[in-house]
Amino acid sequence: MKISKELISESEIQSKINEIGDQINEDYEGQDLLIIGILKGAFITVSDLAKRLKVDVSFDFISVSSYEGTETSGQVKIEKDLDIDISGKNILIVEDIFDTGLTLSYLKKILDSRNPKSLEFMCMFIKDTDKTTSLDIKYHGFKIGPEFVVGYGLDFEGKYRELPYLAVLS
Repeated sequence: MKISKELISESEIQSKINEIGDQINEDYEGQDLLIIGILKGAFITVSDLAKRLKVDVSFDFISVSSYEGTETSGQVKIEKDLDIDISGKNILIVEDIFDTGLTLSYLKKILDSRNPKSLEFMCMFIKDTDKTTSLDIKYHGFKIGPEFVVGYGLDFEGKYRELPYLAVLS
């Protein structure tokens, strides 16, 4: 498999990150915020977003898996849990891509049971596919087609995460 075309440029992505960062700053002004990045794909989004935030923010990461190669397995498994107690905190989950909704729905159920003050989601890319479940994504970047994409944190077998743009892999 190789990159067949660039789908979203680095400058488009950075512009969208700025826009989302401004909205988060406005929404959480005067409040504490805990951003939880979903590893491994969201680490670049979290890093870029962090540079734009002016609110009192802290970070943690959770690692889950639901993919095998280019296909979702249909099962979600927590590989690394949070290090921070989220009870009573404003939580923003940052995910790289919203595909079927399985991963985020699973995390919502788990994290809601830990009694956060609020729980919102940010997804950089939203696939235009049939969703297994619906979920309110408060902050979103780009709607994309059903192609398999890499770059900006998204990988294929551990490769291509470092690309500063989003590309189609075929």
